[in-house]
Amino acid sequence: MRQSSVIARRVAAASVSLVVAAGAAACGPEDNDAKSAGGDSTPHKGGTLTVLNSQPQQDFDPARLYTSGGGNVPSLVFRTLTTRNRENGEAGAKVVSDLATDTGRPNKDATVWTYTLKEGLKYEDGTAITSADIKYGIERSFAPELSGGAPYLRDWLVGAADYQGPYKDKRDTKGLSAIETPDARTIVFHLNKPEGEFPYLATQTQFAPVPKAKDTGTKYEEHPVSSGPYKVVSNDNDGERLVLERNTHWSASTDAERKAYPDRIDVRSGLDSSVINQRLSASQGADAAAVTTDTNLGPAELAKVTGDKDLAARVGTGHFGYTNYIAFNPTIKPFNNVKVRQAISYAVDRSSVVNAAGGSALAEPATTFLPNQKSFGYEPYDLFPAGEAGNAAKAKELLKEAGYANGLTVTLTHSNSKDFETSPEIATAVQDALKKAGITVKLQGLEENDYKDKIHSVRTEPGFFLAHWGADWPSGGPFLAPIFDGRQIVKDGANFNTGLLNDKSVNAEIDAINKLTDLDAAAKRWGALDKKIGEQALTVPLFHPVYKRLYGEAVKNVVISDWTGVLDISQVAVK
Repeated sequence: MRQSSVIARRVAAASVSLVVAAGAAACGPEDNDAKSAGGDSTPHKGGTLTVLNSQPQQDFDPARLYTSGGGNVPSLVFRTLTTRNRENGEAGAKVVSDLATDTGRPNKDATVWTYTLKEGLKYEDGTAITSADIKYGIERSFAPELSGGAPYLRDWLVGAADYQGPYKDKRDTKGLSAIETPDARTIVFHLNKPEGEFPYLATQTQFAPVPKAKDTGTKYEEHPVSSGPYKVVSNDNDGERLVLERNTHWSASTDAERKAYPDRIDVRSGLDSSVINQRLSASQGADAAAVTTDTNLGPAELAKVTGDKDLAARVGTGHFGYTNYIAFNPTIKPFNNVKVRQAISYAVDRSSVVNAAGGSALAEPATTFLPNQKSFGYEPYDLFPAGEAGNAAKAKELLKEAGYANGLTVTLTHSNSKDFETSPEIATAVQDALKKAGITVKLQGLEENDYKDKIHSVRTEPGFFLAHWGADWPSGGPFLAPIFDGRQIVKDGANFNTGLLNDKSVNAEIDAINKLTDLDAAAKRWGALDKKIGEQALTVPLFHPVYKRLYGEAVKNVVISDWTGVLDISQVAVK
């Protein structure tokens, strides 16, 4: 599968925002039934749910949203052809139908996907939702003035690479020929290459219907036409405060996923993270029926909460497919020597790294690049076993074989921002561990923008740096392909194939897996490919983050899946 640099840029942007802006949420007490939170386990309709966030819900237009980065507030307004299964944990990593009757019907080689819309679908004004509206919604997402959404369709759809959307040429009434709508309930997609994971892509907000007559271009975000259980009644300061109320034309009979218990949802953003956690902890007034979709508990806060039985009962755990790792550029000495890369892999002390990341409650040690979840095809392996504290002896042995019997000095590049997992604390933990193996590490800390510019350019990429990656959907495809597919190396733009790997056998296996429409079979092969790539020691997986979140004492029916790691607002009820 060949994906453009645009895809790589967007995926990477999402991988940052997923953890920082929408990473994870409470899923009920860790060892209790999540649906029992808040006392009476029976959820009821009514009331107002308050969402307290630090990041605003900006660009509230289905064309501009990068769904995963927006938590699940958009999913309350924008229904799509498919959606994620709204269940806890592993079951929530499955794709299910939404506006469509099923998850899609592929042709023999998965280059053509056909969907049929359910009957009785309506917008907030009572008009019918048609397949032409979905086609138009996708087409407008290609408009330059509405950029920001997931860019896969530009590469996947036949003839879409240079398409500029419906605003460019008003005389063009046919739009993208790759999308056909033979009748009001049928929509057909023609793809450049086999894409067995198309049902995952169809969960993105670009697949939300938009009635052409109601499209106001860049102003559409102020009042997008709802196809979901809630409609926008006000949007202040570009998402700083977003108020949603019931869409009376939404029917639960057409939507098995969204429970939509509250009558009103009040999203308030731009708050300091410490203030959010204080308010959720106190649970006074409206804050008793409040949640957050973007604010984690830090180590100190978590320690305080854990010591309070009542508060601890309102903390849950979220997991999202995300890996923090060391990246090597093998074109730069001494990292062009595989034994040096292996030596560093053995020398790493993951216990100290986990402690630097906040402790075992907030980070799980990683020895695989793929996250440790079934949907990704996770296959446990540890090719360079370092033990809990690093294997300095084995590292020294490999360094001697590589010609560095007296050790060596290297520079580790990282971000100075404490908001990212590439922080100085993580870098220092790596520095201390490698010192035991005779490797002197000099730290190069950069401001976040400088750090991203440096590591994402082939011309300036350092030999040794901290990195991280998160997937747009729970599969090995959007995790391994952007980092290890040689055809995605971008020499004149943002590059994310940090190891500059261009292995024909790896590329061929990526293509072969993409042809599979049996997602379980595909997952197993992603896991095997992860191990095969891992043998080249182009990365050192460090840890997978764990997220702890508070929610108000009047919140019940808390559900969190392994798809997003975010408390699912569509399931929450309030007292």
